[in-house]
Amino acid sequence: MSDERGQLSVEDLDAGYGDLQVLDGVDMEVDDGEYVAIVGPNGAGKSTVMKSVFGLTDHMGGQVIFDDEDISGLDPSEIITRGLNYVPQNENVFGGLTVQENLEMGAYILDDVPQDRLQAVYDRFPILEERKTQKAGSMSGGQQQMVAMGRALMLDPDLLLLDEPSAGLAPDLVDDMFDRIDGINDDGTAVLIVEQNAKEALRRCDRGYVLVQGQNRHEDTGEALLNDQQVREDFLGG
Repeated sequence: MSDERGQLSVEDLDAGYGDLQVLDGVDMEVDDGEYVAIVGPNGAGKSTVMKSVFGLTDHMGGQVIFDDEDISGLDPSEIITRGLNYVPQNENVFGGLTVQENLEMGAYILDDVPQDRLQAVYDRFPILEERKTQKAGSMSGGQQQMVAMGRALMLDPDLLLLDEPSAGLAPDLVDDMFDRIDGINDDGTAVLIVEQNAKEALRRCDRGYVLVQGQNRHEDTGEALLNDQQVREDFLGG
């Protein structure tokens, strides 16, 4: 058993929804503490990779290995106990609950809410502490995204899955969101991110995967993919 935590290996994964197969033989890895981005055109299956890792799709073949354990086909309620957490793109806060209640929900599998973790989230997102009694549904899109990420961090995961964290944010907030993700990764949490803002994601990540029609098309360091002429022309707008 490895001493390192947060290692993900997706091997020859086939997955989808019902009879619809979306992923076809996808291979992907995230090493201990690594920051990995998945980019590609709309409909490529990027979000399906995330959902498949977190047990939210129909598993059709291949394996998802996390910290040397095959978690393929496990329910999200079991996967979350392994040290892996997921922030979906949409409907990712409980709008009728306060900020603090949302964060406390992130620790629902524990007997007590860890106050040190709650304070660590507030230290990372000070605006949430200022507004901890505000209903999450009344906050801006960027603030709701912070609530969703904060809730996922309440269990101090080894790997954080982020699905389109900059989607719908005003342009001046996008850099701030990426800076916060950098900070989470710098503190030792491995990150796997799906992003439409491909150039920014590749600029910041360690490695990237380009997914097309449910299959691997390119894999390299973020910098190499940014500088690859074919990738630039096909997926990054030249």
